[in-house]
Amino acid sequence: MRIWSLHPKYLDARGLVALWREALLAQAVLSGRTSGYRHHPQLERFRGRPSPVGSIAQYLCGVFEESLARGYHFDSTKIECERDDEPISVTSGQLAYEKVHLVKKMTQRDATFAVRLEAVVHPCPHPLFRVVPGDIEEWERVPGKA
Repeated sequence: MRIWSLHPKYLDARGLVALWREALLAQAVLSGRTSGYRHHPQLERFRGRPSPVGSIAQYLCGVFEESLARGYHFDSTKIECERDDEPISVTSGQLAYEKVHLVKKMTQRDATFAVRLEAVVHPCPHPLFRVVPGDIEEWERVPGKA
């Protein structure tokens, strides 16, 4: 599961669809409708909110808006009615880490897309997130990091 802190505009079509599905899964987990992925580190930042379900619903709204901008037809009725649009902090180090991670994925899938993404100096966050100075987030599972 990868719930990107990066703005969804940086994802290719396949990545955006995967994000939509994974965020819907996260919503089901946070709503208690599934037992899988309950302890997934990507969900920690939502669990720390006054309304975890409202926060992931707001996150899904951002993904949905990007889908509309691209002319896709995601089903917005799958988003919980509860919304929490209070921004969530994300560190600049986390965004930088995710950009490198996404470039690596895209290099294998679409080299032209990867080159365009690599040229982005200061990537924008998903609309729910506000950037604060700092290193990679504690919840991020970095390979080789103890």
